[in-house]
Amino acid sequence: MTTPCDWQKSSFSGPGDGNSCVELAATPNTVHLRESDTPYTEVTTDPTPLAHFLHGIKTGRFAPRL
Repeated sequence: MTTPCDWQKSSFSGPGDGNSCVELAATPNTVHLRESDTPYTEVTTDPTPLAHFLHGIKTGRFAPRL
């Protein structure tokens, strides 16, 4: 697996040193995700499933049911 070099931090990283955020990087066929406090643990996925997941979050499809 090729590890990308161009990691981008979430815009919701919060104040301080920025070590409590999600980072994302892309290679031609894969999207890589990691938490900044554990940078050697990565999750990889294809762009299409990630896009569907993010759309579900934005539309409230994955909202907790009370």
